[in-house]
Amino acid sequence: MEISKAEISAAAATGSNSSELRGAEILVKALQAENVKYVWGYPGGAVLHIYDAFYKQETIQHILVRHEQAAVHAADGYARATGEVGVALVTSGPGVTNAVTGIATAYMDSIPMVIVTGQVPTAAIGLDAFQECDTVGITRPVVKHNFLVKDVRELAMVMKKAFHIARSGRPGPVVVDIPKDVSFNKTPYTGYPDKVEMRSYNPVRKGHGGQIRKAMQLLVAAKRPYIYTGGGVVLGNATPELRALADLLNYPCTNTLMGLGAISGTDPKFLGMLGMHGTIEANNAMQNCDVLLAVGARFDDRVIGNPKHFASSERKIIHIDIDPSSISKRVKVDIPIVGDVKDVLADLVAAIKESGARPDQQALAAWWAEIDGWRKRDCLRYDRGNKEVVKPQHVLETLWNLTKDVDTYITSDVGQHQMWAAQFYKFKEPRRWINSGGLGTMGVGIPYAMGIKLAKPESEVYCVTGEGSVQMCIQELSTCLQYNTPIKIVSLNNRYLGMVRQWQELDYEGRYSHSYMDALPNFVKLAEAYGHVGMLIERPQDVEPALREARKLKDRTVFMDFRTDPTENVWPMVKAGKGITEMLLGSEDL
Repeated sequence: MEISKAEISAAAATGSNSSELRGAEILVKALQAENVKYVWGYPGGAVLHIYDAFYKQETIQHILVRHEQAAVHAADGYARATGEVGVALVTSGPGVTNAVTGIATAYMDSIPMVIVTGQVPTAAIGLDAFQECDTVGITRPVVKHNFLVKDVRELAMVMKKAFHIARSGRPGPVVVDIPKDVSFNKTPYTGYPDKVEMRSYNPVRKGHGGQIRKAMQLLVAAKRPYIYTGGGVVLGNATPELRALADLLNYPCTNTLMGLGAISGTDPKFLGMLGMHGTIEANNAMQNCDVLLAVGARFDDRVIGNPKHFASSERKIIHIDIDPSSISKRVKVDIPIVGDVKDVLADLVAAIKESGARPDQQALAAWWAEIDGWRKRDCLRYDRGNKEVVKPQHVLETLWNLTKDVDTYITSDVGQHQMWAAQFYKFKEPRRWINSGGLGTMGVGIPYAMGIKLAKPESEVYCVTGEGSVQMCIQELSTCLQYNTPIKIVSLNNRYLGMVRQWQELDYEGRYSHSYMDALPNFVKLAEAYGHVGMLIERPQDVEPALREARKLKDRTVFMDFRTDPTENVWPMVKAGKGITEMLLGSEDL
């Protein structure tokens, strides 16, 4: 389904000899000009003209999902893995409302997307027509921007603006709401715009030179430096620049949940993920450093815990971000730098090299010695010798050992399994860890994996999930079969909503209110009913053979139902309202 250069040129061509096209045809030409390869969607009355236009072209593959939420999630996963704009298409009314969770998920994690929504005819808007809803009003809080196209003559430029807004600056989802008559009406078409100018929207790319020099001086003079990076480094494709800076200075680094892979999980300078379920060494370094370089991160509640506790230690903070509203939002910083993180980090590395200044090696050695002392506590330990029940950590460690030398993508749903994947799978490259961070959306795992497998057919794609999350979009196993996306599903089945149960154990005196899964399907038979392979794994000694067998089935989707220890908790843990160094390391701390 590759789009040829000739087809892109034809879609974007301008000239005096205009032809009349319907709005739906203009929409398809816009997507072709933007080099869109896949659109995930579900048809309905308000978008039938658009679907008719798709039927008449062959360059863009439409993927028919089984629920609109999954359409947006799959396009989202595609965007996270490739860096391209993901595109979804849904109808009006319930099509839109079903898609809102996916849109909000992408918005919270700053994912570039364009979601095309159908709308009732313009004359019926506001009259409570069949399958009408206020799409612009409903989605306004969870989009970077949205458009209601009331005139077919505006459609091409609106699409150009939508893609520009979605991918530039701090990325995000953009909704384009198209009434049915607009998709049907004709207008002279002279080509897709080759550029767009928006006076009210002009993101800053280059960081302020003076601020970068100040940051360089502060960073090099640090005695206990620390580099803290978030999803902005991954989204900004700034991994090479970040690694160059870390290697040049030999400073310790940490990633947030969304930033994993920016620094290789196997790099000795990487202290592990920080935050609520971060390592001792990562959290203690965050609290005890004297200079903190924050890049593409937002100091959210799951990272720094109680802001008052975090502010109790004096440190100088340098904060680099493309979004000025993220700087000093939760934590006051000393040197703010607004700009594209890739460009700013490159300028920072150049400034350090040009200055010839180097860190105090004696102070740095003492800082590393302190960090190594924290590391020796092995805060991620678990009962590796257990032969009776499958430990979820063992499943993830085994998966890492089997796949660490091949290009592998790991998606996850939300809960304990998500944290264990983040802790025990050592992501060596960016965009290989695909999960919902900001919104914490259950059900994303399978759709994410579907989107990635289409984009990366030669890579291994695993969905790490739980028996609770996986049922929220399990109908997409049908989509996997229809479009031949052979993903591998690693379900850590502990018969509980694990993270809810863990909180109830710690904060609610073991009152497990509605967190036990009392009636579960036979996942093996369910997978087989959808046309896939199902496996049940109940013994620790069967974990590795099952994973090996699944890997051999390269052209089949495999659902692995691992029956794991229902009492296992995620450690370390920082309870709500506590500081990031006030960690529980295990049941002995309760």
